[in-house]
Amino acid sequence: MKPAHTPIPNRQRANARRMRSQMTEAEKTLWHELRAHRLMGLGFRRQYPIRQFIVEFVCPEHRLVIELDGSQHGWAGVAAADAARSADLQADGWTVVRFWNDDVLADVDGVCRHIVATINEKRAASDG
Repeated sequence: MKPAHTPIPNRQRANARRMRSQMTEAEKTLWHELRAHRLMGLGFRRQYPIRQFIVEFVCPEHRLVIELDGSQHGWAGVAAADAARSADLQADGWTVVRFWNDDVLADVDGVCRHIVATINEKRAASDG
């Protein structure tokens, strides 16, 4: 019998648990809006392991990954690694949306509207 999901190594699971306890202010702000199905009844998880990655937020039902980036993600090497990570996740069927931490802190409602619009686009594409 095939497992329901890809097994997660204990070390990666421990890293995800540690990251959940050490969230940034932007992560805490967005999580407050996403947790407990607060955003349009959508189910989100935080610091969630997918393959070799731990993504900040994920809506498994819609295969949507949300990543929050601080200023260091503007550096060339980090930005290239982010692009490769996004491409790898997209190749597995995930939609990856990235927001700057400053955008979350300045306009969390706008970020939430963008998340809902992305999910609505995915729904329309799958219905059409």
